[in-house]
Amino acid sequence: MTVRRLDPVLVDRIAAGEVIERPAAAVKELVENAIDAGARSIAVTIQGGGRELIRVVDDGAGMTPEDLELAVDRHATSKLPDGDLFAIDTLGFRGEALPSIGSVARLSIATRRRDAAQGSGLVVEAGEKGVVRPVAAAPGTRIEVSDLFIFTPARLKFLKSDRAEAQAVSEMLRRLAIAHSEIRFSLEGEHISAFDWPAEPIGEEGLLRRLGRALGRDFPENALRIEAEREGFHISGFAGLPTFHRGTSAGVHLSVNGRPVRDKLLLSAVRGAYADVVPSDRHPVLFLDIGCDPRSVDVNVHPAKSEVRFRDPALVRGLVVTGLKAALAAAGHRATTTGGARTLDAFRAVLSMGGSSNAIPRASFPQASAWSAPSPIPTSAPQSGFSDFAAPSADARAHLAEPSADALDRPLGAARAQVHETYIVAQTREGVVIVDQHAAHERLVYERLKAERARNGIARQPLLLPEVVELDPVDADRLIAAGGELESLGLVLESFGPGAVLVREAPSQLAGGNLQRLVRDVADALAEHGTAGSLERRLDHVLATMACHNSVRAGRRMRPEEMDALLREMEITPNSGQCNHGRPTYVELKLSDIERLFGRR
Repeated sequence: MTVRRLDPVLVDRIAAGEVIERPAAAVKELVENAIDAGARSIAVTIQGGGRELIRVVDDGAGMTPEDLELAVDRHATSKLPDGDLFAIDTLGFRGEALPSIGSVARLSIATRRRDAAQGSGLVVEAGEKGVVRPVAAAPGTRIEVSDLFIFTPARLKFLKSDRAEAQAVSEMLRRLAIAHSEIRFSLEGEHISAFDWPAEPIGEEGLLRRLGRALGRDFPENALRIEAEREGFHISGFAGLPTFHRGTSAGVHLSVNGRPVRDKLLLSAVRGAYADVVPSDRHPVLFLDIGCDPRSVDVNVHPAKSEVRFRDPALVRGLVVTGLKAALAAAGHRATTTGGARTLDAFRAVLSMGGSSNAIPRASFPQASAWSAPSPIPTSAPQSGFSDFAAPSADARAHLAEPSADALDRPLGAARAQVHETYIVAQTREGVVIVDQHAAHERLVYERLKAERARNGIARQPLLLPEVVELDPVDADRLIAAGGELESLGLVLESFGPGAVLVREAPSQLAGGNLQRLVRDVADALAEHGTAGSLERRLDHVLATMACHNSVRAGRRMRPEEMDALLREMEITPNSGQCNHGRPTYVELKLSDIERLFGRR
């Protein structure tokens, strides 16, 4: 076969397969052009998931007739004024979007500059460019793409359903809207939840309002301000509390100089920062923008421009991890406000069933034909609505000891009772706090051990009688291999023949604990964590396992002063709002919500 030069239209269609692989990609390119044109309002309409119609209307700078005619040619762009690919400060720069779309669809453009008396229009169909004509147009640009991929039927076969494609468009536009809160964005179409988000003032308050619209109305009151800077890189944004997590990573929004990205390095940094406080199968909710000199990042490494390459990736990763960790530590004992809401919803469900989870719905009772006096209620029998609750198991009830004013003003209040020998009930000025004693104390012990390790190593205590622990030979070998790491954590082991280890020393914090179970759980933790990840993450994983063994167990009766001491320590301990497994350690019920629950408001 002889070598031949491909037809220009065929070249455009091949290029379109790299740039425009689905309707969401076409919308992304058009919206990015609108942002680069200085638009302050961008309206997107789609039909048929974007296959039948994509319409993008903006109020940006617009184009002259000469610019319009050139804009649909390949590699023609108003960006890169000096041709420097290493100093890109716009979202678009390749000049491929419009010709690529025009080669696989019917493309119609109407545009007008603000100082022009009339607008200009152009139609491109199957790569064939029409003639620029005068048209009536508002300032800005209006682009319509119809019958996407009609001239490349093979591409149509690989598209998903209209609903799936429409959802992809919505998700893409939301990411751009989050990164540019100063611009009004609207979306209309089938199979999606339409939205119209007004432009927000530049600054923290405006960004937080936009995030509330995009990430849920509960996000702003459960978000932490993130601000960090190092060697020319600056990160800013808001991150959700550890207990404000979701089942997928869809709530993680990242941008670099205003460009939304799904970069592996940055996603890994976010996971690393939250690894100690969020369950492994859950994901945080946040938005971070990394600002830097355009020369410090290469954005021309991915066809969809969704990934970037930093000149110093280790610096950026370290900045993201330390910035997030510092904010999470400063949050102290804070937990999400949604925990209290879920608790109240559970109470409402019980009350709606007649006061007990086992109650029979009222509708199942026969209607009485006439009124009769109610039977006397025996005072010795408990009311059915509270039959599932045990009596308080600690002597800290309100009628026995009046809490101090200082304790009531504390964030977690004054301990008033212990229920089911597991939960501490505390009173604050504004409501009630319910604490899971085991989860809370487990976190406190874990943070103590981490602080000891960071200062001068974990204090350890020699055992008067070393203890032999029998294990599977593989687990025993794994423990001996990690002997150096475990010794730095206060656990000194020696081999004691096949399938056994000898415990010589144990962490002082864990004195008196069940060493047999501790060693077995540490072996399981090492097996689960493997050799992957940094040494620090391995050590944290083992420390979390150790902390669990010296915590106040569910079922242990606590004295009032012990409960108050636990609350006070929680208030000053970083990350005490969630246990080592990422579950909340307490929920807070506001008095106003409780009164509303009982119809007082």
